[in-house]
Amino acid sequence: MTYYSGFVLAVPTAQKQAYVDHARDSWSILRRFGAVRNVECWGDDVRHGEVTDFPRAVKATADETVVFSWIEWPDRATADRAEKAMMDDPEMHEMAKNMPFDAGRMIYAGFAPVFDSGAS
Repeated sequence: MTYYSGFVLAVPTAQKQAYVDHARDSWSILRRFGAVRNVECWGDDVRHGEVTDFPRAVKATADETVVFSWIEWPDRATADRAEKAMMDDPEMHEMAKNMPFDAGRMIYAGFAPVFDSGAS
Protein backbone atom coordinates (compact mmCIF):
# COMPACT_ATOMS: atom_id res chain seq x y z
CA MET A 1 0.00 0.00 0.00
CA THR A 2 1.25 3.49 -0.87
CA TYR A 3 3.01 5.35 1.95
CA TYR A 4 3.87 9.04 2.35
CA SER A 5 6.62 10.96 4.09
CA GLY A 6 5.31 14.44 4.88
CA PHE A 7 7.25 17.60 5.68
CA VAL A 8 6.56 21.17 6.80
CA LEU A 9 9.47 23.61 6.99
CA ALA A 10 10.36 27.29 6.86
CA VAL A 11 12.63 28.50 4.06
CA PRO A 12 14.12 31.98 3.81
CA THR A 13 12.02 33.62 1.11
CA ALA A 14 15.15 34.96 -0.58
CA GLN A 15 16.38 31.36 -0.88
CA LYS A 16 13.42 30.09 -2.93
CA GLN A 17 15.47 29.18 -6.01
CA ALA A 18 18.15 27.54 -3.87
CA TYR A 19 15.39 25.45 -2.26
CA VAL A 20 13.91 24.48 -5.63
CA ASP A 21 17.39 23.49 -6.84
CA HIS A 22 17.97 21.49 -3.65
CA ALA A 23 14.64 19.68 -4.11
CA ARG A 24 15.41 18.94 -7.76
CA ASP A 25 18.84 17.56 -6.84
CA SER A 26 17.34 15.48 -4.01
CA TRP A 27 14.92 13.80 -6.39
CA SER A 28 17.64 11.70 -8.02
CA ILE A 29 18.55 10.28 -4.61
CA LEU A 30 14.95 9.73 -3.54
CA ARG A 31 14.15 7.98 -6.81
CA ARG A 32 17.25 5.79 -6.47
CA PHE A 33 15.94 4.62 -3.08
CA GLY A 34 12.46 3.83 -4.39
CA ALA A 35 10.39 7.02 -4.20
CA VAL A 36 7.77 7.26 -6.94
CA ARG A 37 6.86 10.93 -6.50
CA ASN A 38 8.04 14.05 -4.68
CA VAL A 39 5.92 17.19 -4.40
CA GLU A 40 7.28 20.49 -3.06
CA CYS A 41 4.75 23.26 -2.37
CA TRP A 42 5.79 26.89 -1.72
CA GLY A 43 3.43 28.63 0.71
CA ASP A 44 0.99 30.89 -1.10
CA ASP A 45 -1.96 31.25 1.27
CA VAL A 46 -0.62 30.18 4.67
CA ARG A 47 -2.80 31.87 7.26
CA HIS A 48 -2.14 32.41 10.92
CA GLY A 49 -4.61 30.61 13.16
CA GLU A 50 -5.92 31.52 16.58
CA VAL A 51 -4.55 28.45 18.37
CA THR A 52 -1.93 26.96 16.06
CA ASP A 53 -0.82 27.10 12.44
CA PHE A 54 1.92 26.11 10.03
CA PRO A 55 4.11 29.19 10.61
CA ARG A 56 4.12 28.71 14.39
CA ALA A 57 4.70 24.98 14.06
CA VAL A 58 8.03 25.60 12.31
CA LYS A 59 8.77 28.94 14.02
CA ALA A 60 8.75 30.76 10.67
CA THR A 61 10.00 34.32 10.77
CA ALA A 62 8.69 37.26 8.73
CA ASP A 63 11.36 36.69 6.08
CA GLU A 64 10.57 32.97 5.64
CA THR A 65 7.97 31.07 3.64
CA VAL A 66 6.34 27.85 4.80
CA VAL A 67 6.91 24.85 2.53
CA PHE A 68 4.73 21.74 2.55
CA SER A 69 6.03 18.66 0.79
CA TRP A 70 5.61 14.95 0.56
CA ILE A 71 7.32 11.93 -0.87
CA GLU A 72 5.26 9.06 -2.19
CA TRP A 73 6.61 5.55 -1.70
CA PRO A 74 5.18 2.28 -3.02
CA ASP A 75 4.87 1.04 0.58
CA ARG A 76 6.15 1.64 4.10
CA ALA A 77 8.86 -1.00 3.83
CA THR A 78 10.42 0.91 0.92
CA ALA A 79 10.20 4.20 2.85
CA ASP A 80 11.82 2.63 5.91
CA ARG A 81 14.63 1.08 3.85
CA ALA A 82 15.19 4.38 2.06
CA GLU A 83 15.40 6.35 5.30
CA LYS A 84 18.07 3.99 6.64
CA ALA A 85 19.99 3.94 3.35
CA MET A 86 19.95 7.74 3.04
CA MET A 87 21.53 8.06 6.49
CA ASP A 88 24.61 6.29 5.12
CA ASP A 89 24.57 7.81 1.63
CA PRO A 90 27.61 10.07 0.95
CA GLU A 91 25.72 12.11 -1.67
CA MET A 92 22.93 12.81 0.81
CA HIS A 93 25.46 13.82 3.48
CA GLU A 94 27.07 16.26 1.05
CA MET A 95 23.69 17.79 0.17
CA ALA A 96 22.81 18.12 3.86
CA LYS A 97 25.77 20.46 4.34
CA ASN A 98 24.16 23.01 1.99
CA MET A 99 20.47 22.87 2.86
CA PRO A 100 18.88 26.29 2.26
CA PHE A 101 16.76 26.04 5.44
CA ASP A 102 17.04 25.20 9.13
CA ALA A 103 16.37 21.46 9.26
CA GLY A 104 16.05 21.66 13.04
CA ARG A 105 12.67 23.37 12.66
CA MET A 106 11.37 20.93 10.05
CA ILE A 107 8.44 18.70 10.95
CA TYR A 108 8.34 15.31 9.28
CA ALA A 109 6.47 12.06 9.69
CA GLY A 110 5.22 8.99 7.85
CA PHE A 111 1.60 8.56 6.83
CA ALA A 112 -0.55 5.65 5.69
CA PRO A 113 -3.45 6.76 3.49
CA VAL A 114 -7.00 6.17 4.71
CA PHE A 115 -8.78 7.79 1.75
CA ASP A 116 -7.65 8.53 -1.80
CA SER A 117 -10.07 10.05 -4.29
CA GLY A 118 -7.95 9.09 -7.28
CA ALA A 119 -4.67 9.54 -9.05
CA SER A 120 -3.35 13.03 -9.63
